[in-house]
Amino acid sequence: MTDGANRLVWCKGTVAGGMTQHGIGGTGRPVLFLHGWGLSGRTYEPALRRLIAAGRRVYAPSLPGFGGTAPLEVDLSIASYAAWVADYIRDAGIDGPIDVIGHSFGGGIAIRVAHDAPDLVGRLVLVNAIGGSAWRDGRGVVRPMAERPLWDWGLQLRNEVRPSGRSVIAIPRIVREAVPNLARNPGVVWRVASMARAADLATELATLRRRPLPVTVTWSDRDTVIPFASFAALRAALGDPHSVVVSGGHGWLIDDARLFGHVLPDLFPERDDDGARRPAA
Repeated sequence: MTDGANRLVWCKGTVAGGMTQHGIGGTGRPVLFLHGWGLSGRTYEPALRRLIAAGRRVYAPSLPGFGGTAPLEVDLSIASYAAWVADYIRDAGIDGPIDVIGHSFGGGIAIRVAHDAPDLVGRLVLVNAIGGSAWRDGRGVVRPMAERPLWDWGLQLRNEVRPSGRSVIAIPRIVREAVPNLARNPGVVWRVASMARAADLATELATLRRRPLPVTVTWSDRDTVIPFASFAALRAALGDPHSVVVSGGHGWLIDDARLFGHVLPDLFPERDDDGARRPAA
């Protein structure tokens, strides 16, 4: 996609009360993409182009403190990030409720946006999202995610960027975004990491369960950052919504944009069902 409205254009502007770096492109039904911890929208550019090719109008802001977007001037919390996203949606001039895709930390923010500003969200797609707050320890006991040792969480994040298969292509994009973020705003990066590790959105998820909001929950079978116990807890809290399981690690949509494009119809089904489905390879 290289010309006209189908281009994905990265630009800076004053949005949501401060300088914001964001990508915009495509035509059709709008979709907002919220990135994971330590990264920015640019990290996901090949996957975002798949959304554009599928006929979507894409909005991909870098969250405050990441990718060149100004940090929040209030205390950092899931709620304050969600409030910023709600302001972004309004300031971007998007008509009607928008579909929201959130990956990892961005998934937790998406949950809170849908909870706090239900008029702004038309569909929720949670990709390897935080918020399930369950973790299985070395003895096989399911415990709250807040009890997971920081060293274990960090070890799994490190494993995510080890060269393997398609991830070799993605690693330069991850490093290109993560290193400047850490250099510019180290305090923000580590405080957000602590928030993401311990996030428990059970109350918000229970509220969403009672609303007629279409939700798709997606997980990948080699994810150790967001383990199966957390995915299962997220699904249970939402009342077993439409779910999709793919093959890959935590950053599968960064590693393999082709797979992301392949499963897009399953992430946005015409009619929701209650079962978890595994798309064909």
